[in-house]
This record gives sequence, structure tokens and C-alpha cells, in this order.
Amino acid sequence: MTWRVLEWDQITVDTLYQILALRSEVFVVEQNCVYQDIDGKDSKATHVLGYINKELVAYSRIFKPGIYFKQASFGRTIVQKKHRSKSYGHDLVAFTLDTMGNEEEIKISAQQHLSEFYQRHGFTPVGASYLEDGIPHIAMIKKPSNK
Repeated sequence: MTWRVLEWDQITVDTLYQILALRSEVFVVEQNCVYQDIDGKDSKATHVLGYINKELVAYSRIFKPGIYFKQASFGRTIVQKKHRSKSYGHDLVAFTLDTMGNEEEIKISAQQHLSEFYQRHGFTPVGASYLEDGIPHIAMIKKPSNK
């Protein structure tokens, strides 16, 4: 996997097309979830892109505190279905966390069925599950590693 970290002003039209196509493939088509993916937050995010042979197969977006939650956050975390049998999901989350650093608390809105996956990366579920775009989710927190 080759990783790229891009700010909004570094994203080309072709790269944006790849990002939106992958997000649509996974979140809209595969998960059969009609929702507003383009939420006005992409321009405020740092984008993590994972490539295999120049094909975008993994993606997440990172937010500084106060943009998505009061804590730092990341989301839209995806690996293309045909590549999920490998450890790319864990690689993506580990790379995303490394990119974020360990100084701040991180909050995510995780799909409920992925709770154990994120717990393996140091996240703890908080509160009750809730529906987001018709899919059960749970808030999860990761405390700074130096505290």
C-alpha cells in the first residue's frame, strides 16, 4: 500500500473523482444507504489515501477539534470490498492515527458492527448506539497515549 496525505488545496479533480467514486461504491451502493455524502466538510479535512498499483483502495478523512466533534476526529474510513480480506483496514486506521499524532483525544462515530475493530486501535465505546443514515452507530473515544 502506498499512502498519500493531502490537504484540500492539494487534491486534483481526478483525485477528487477517485475519492467520491470509492465513497459512493462503499457507502451508497454496497451498504445500500442513500445519504448526503458531500457534506461541506471535505474542504476542512486532511485526506488519507491508500493506493495499490495507482488504484485508490483505502481512504479516510481527518478533522481537527471543533470541526466535526469538539475532539479531533476521522471518518469516511473505507477499504474497497475486494481488498478487505487483507489487513488494509487496520493499516488504514493505524496510518490515520499516526498522521493525527497522539496529543489529543479522538472521537469517532463508528458503525456498531465495527466496534471491536476500533477497540483494537484503542477506542472505547461511549453512550448508547444510535441510528445514523439508517445504520446503527456508536460514539467511540481514544484518549491520548501520553495521558
